[in-house]
Amino acid sequence: MDANAFRGLEMKFRDRDAPVTLNGLIFRTYGYDHPRDSCFCDLEYAPETLYTTREPRALRDGLPTKHYKFYFDGGLKFALNQEPPFKLHHAALSRDMVGVREGEISRVVRPDERLAELMKMDGDALQRTCVEIIDLITESSSLKASDFGVFGSLAHSFHNPLFSDVDLVIYGMEELRELRATLTELYKGDSLRNEFDGWTPLDPPAHWNFKHLSKEDYGRHQRCKKIYAVHDAELLGREVKIEFEPVRRWDEITNEYDDTLSIRELGRVEAEGEVISGDEGGFMPSIYPVRLEEIEGNIDPGEIIRVVSYVEEFRLQVETGERIVVRGNLEEVETRNGSFHQIALSYGREYFDQVLKPIDAQ
Repeated sequence: MDANAFRGLEMKFRDRDAPVTLNGLIFRTYGYDHPRDSCFCDLEYAPETLYTTREPRALRDGLPTKHYKFYFDGGLKFALNQEPPFKLHHAALSRDMVGVREGEISRVVRPDERLAELMKMDGDALQRTCVEIIDLITESSSLKASDFGVFGSLAHSFHNPLFSDVDLVIYGMEELRELRATLTELYKGDSLRNEFDGWTPLDPPAHWNFKHLSKEDYGRHQRCKKIYAVHDAELLGREVKIEFEPVRRWDEITNEYDDTLSIRELGRVEAEGEVISGDEGGFMPSIYPVRLEEIEGNIDPGEIIRVVSYVEEFRLQVETGERIVVRGNLEEVETRNGSFHQIALSYGREYFDQVLKPIDAQ
């Protein structure tokens, strides 16, 4: 599709949408707070005409044109080193970030629309397995196929049925709650199992560098999240891993970008307190309203209203009413309606020095 099709329209983005540029780079939208007609994102895949690597995990060869996935900060470096670079200025943070503008986009692959297309296809064994999984869950609950989406290589049709997994989106807060309850029951049968049942610290990830969260606690929390599953797929003759990525429904999204005037970092802090609500803990970013009682530094803990986490390991990490310890960057957020403080956990310096966990997990 020509980029002119987007001009003059208000582009809306939500987490896991995939803008594709005019030269075929595939980005992944990050979160929900974006400037008008553009979005902050990560660069996820590139066609072989633009990028190749010897990293054995990176190849996606399901289309005539091979694609390669970026790992770690490879996509960030590649995007910012293009001419011109794919970057947007984040006014509140006063720094440039990876992003794409309306005029740079040829199309947007949206997980819900892509799954709806896939559900109508007579596809290959992996595509049919994806449909089988959706049918299994919807037949065991009140959830509908339209509550789900598909992302990753399967969404872009360069998956490999011999190796690829199934990456799904679940849309909505209440829908996520029902999905987790449904999966809990399905894990008792033979159709699905929790990926982290039987997991030990000898299992991946091979390297564990978090200073305040043990690998044992990581595995225990991953098991409790319920959103990582394994399915013995007869059509594939192998087991396939399934990830259910929580994403907000459109009516649950508030784009805070235009209302946020500045975000000022005040340094690393550690605090203890209580989670007021874990309802938004599945989304990216994960937002936890908190009531803090103890904190390092010269600030009243009552002034800090929430913990905001961009770290995958801390998704669905704590629940409503739990006593927690959190270690991250204290930030003062100024908005058009006033200011507040939050503790943010994110990528960057001292990444492994951060933590969010229940007190009893110390």
